[in-house]
Amino acid sequence: MTLAVLAIGLFAGVLGAILGLGGGVVVVPALEFVLPLFGRDITIQQAVAASQIGVLAVGLSGAAAYLQRGLVRARIGYLLSPYTIVGGVLGSVLGLVLPERIVALVFAALLLYSAYNLVKGIRRVDEERESQSRLVLPAMTFAGIMSGLLGIGGGTVQVPVMNLLAGIPIREAIATSTFIMGLTAVGNAIVYQAGGLLDVRLAGTVALGVLVGARLGASLQQRISANRLKLFFSALLVFTALQLLWEHLR
Repeated sequence: MTLAVLAIGLFAGVLGAILGLGGGVVVVPALEFVLPLFGRDITIQQAVAASQIGVLAVGLSGAAAYLQRGLVRARIGYLLSPYTIVGGVLGSVLGLVLPERIVALVFAALLLYSAYNLVKGIRRVDEERESQSRLVLPAMTFAGIMSGLLGIGGGTVQVPVMNLLAGIPIREAIATSTFIMGLTAVGNAIVYQAGGLLDVRLAGTVALGVLVGARLGASLQQRISANRLKLFFSALLVFTALQLLWEHLR
């Protein structure tokens, strides 16, 4: 089982760093679907709690690589991170009290909505960004809530928001999202630990795989075109959403 969890973390780290995610879109459903094969049942809330440590690992490892390449807009990151941190704590508290089915459905809906907006944004004209820039701060707070509730790092919201609404190029949006998510994950993990849902050994194994994968993913990202990044990102979100809906609605 340990090797399987390490593999999940490795894959999540690669994709997380390439796409500006915390890897939770891989870690949460993968833990929920794979661990029962090894005789261990896990709730989606427990998977979310473990994912928070993976998000922290992606934030530390991926952001370090992006900072070296000058892609992180640190000033914007510091400006937006208080909103995601506050939202993350609120979302983590909600994650402790909401039923598992509700968490899964919210997760799936968010992924589908983000995928739609990102694909639509490939063709969006720059003039639209000016009128929508006022939505950035509320959207980043919402990203924090989703990060705490779903263990996804918030990149599924942060990357489209920074790219589509703030006009930040996709590579810099991904790098800045990675920078922000590490700060947000600290508060989220503390809340889940206090709620008794954080399995430290499981989370540590995930984080180890994520750390290795994130460094690899950050180096691979520069070789992929911006539009391909967006399309790949969207396809991953849709696939994960359909998995969750199948598991929790059947």
